[in-house]
Amino acid sequence: MFLDRVKIYIQAGAGGDGKTSFRREKFMPNGGPDGGDGGNGGSIIFVADRSRDDLADFRYTKHYRAENGSNGEGANKTGKTGADMIIKVPCGTVIKDAKTEQTIADLFAEGDKVVVLEGGLGGKGNARFKSSRRQAPNFSQTGQKTEEQQVLLELKTIADVGLVGFPNVGKSTLLSMLTNAKPKIANYHFTTLAPNIGVCVAGSERFVIADIPGLIEGASEGVGLGHYFLRHVERTRLLLHVIDVSGSEGRNPYEDYKIVNNELKKYGKKVAALPQIVVLNKIDMATSEQITEFKKHIARLKNKPQIVEVSAITNNNLDELIDVTRKMLQTLPPKQREEFVPFKYERPDANRYEIAIDDDGSFVVMGGYIDELGRGIVFNDEASFAYFQKAITEKGIIKSLKKKGMKNGDTVRIGDLEFIYEE
Repeated sequence: MFLDRVKIYIQAGAGGDGKTSFRREKFMPNGGPDGGDGGNGGSIIFVADRSRDDLADFRYTKHYRAENGSNGEGANKTGKTGADMIIKVPCGTVIKDAKTEQTIADLFAEGDKVVVLEGGLGGKGNARFKSSRRQAPNFSQTGQKTEEQQVLLELKTIADVGLVGFPNVGKSTLLSMLTNAKPKIANYHFTTLAPNIGVCVAGSERFVIADIPGLIEGASEGVGLGHYFLRHVERTRLLLHVIDVSGSEGRNPYEDYKIVNNELKKYGKKVAALPQIVVLNKIDMATSEQITEFKKHIARLKNKPQIVEVSAITNNNLDELIDVTRKMLQTLPPKQREEFVPFKYERPDANRYEIAIDDDGSFVVMGGYIDELGRGIVFNDEASFAYFQKAITEKGIIKSLKKKGMKNGDTVRIGDLEFIYEE
């Protein structure tokens, strides 16, 4: 089954912990601190790979995690950096945050790469905390933790030309005759369950054609299968709007034309504005009156599309269709990436904190500053705890708590620490 939209879960590697360690040398307090830093965690990186056609690899494997950084060691040895997780996706894959559906990246061309999640920073070893006043720090810093995120992967086919039209109008047959594609072809509705792609060679020029599965009325609202594939039309530069002018399915050809254009318009202005060539297919089965009637309707339109009459099954006028398509493509701008403001997963701001009052009346201090501060605090170490008290006082947290109404006897929770406030 063709898969072009999937949700997966990703998590960067956590940073390794710093080491608390001391050298065993004479005349050095506790031997001297020599704890090494922890290694950084691996990142989550997406890469566009043209050898992949769809997102089927993600059907059953949903969770992707980069390697954690290794812990630091004694003798000032830094822990190993965690390996990145490289996730390969087809060209044309758009990555979105699953919660907001904001676009993170558009991996448009072969080799396009984006770091979606950065690995956690490794913690500092106790050797980093040595100072003239603190000769033997008995604490180190833990590695930075990471959170799992949910992302949506959406594949939007990259093609120059899109074949659109009702089911069973001959799009698959036309694609097979114009290109090297070999789609499954049968005489029943919705035989095409995935966008088929082929390359048309016109002299020294080549262009890619995609057969977009059949649209029906209500497709843009979720009726039938067409709505599922409308996103693939967005990438194309030109549409070949295929019409069964013979009315072999019992439908009115011009009504089909209006319905499909209406669905494109409902889907989005950009898609509706794409230039079209109307391909009147199955002329071998149509009467001259049917062809003339359709052309009369088109002649009344303000913006009249170019019309080419063909029979895909008998190969009639296909050279003319290729030539008209080639010439129109020459006048059109090249394929473009999506325009968007990139969404980024930011690390918590290490300078910010906030205070909340819990249901039990206790005061809770949280935020990036608290998380960062807590990484380097060992509360059962006198020097480390003294540093913690000094840091939250200088940051203005105690003052802010008092403004919030904190008084003697109140419970305060800061990170993993809970205490009763007393002046």
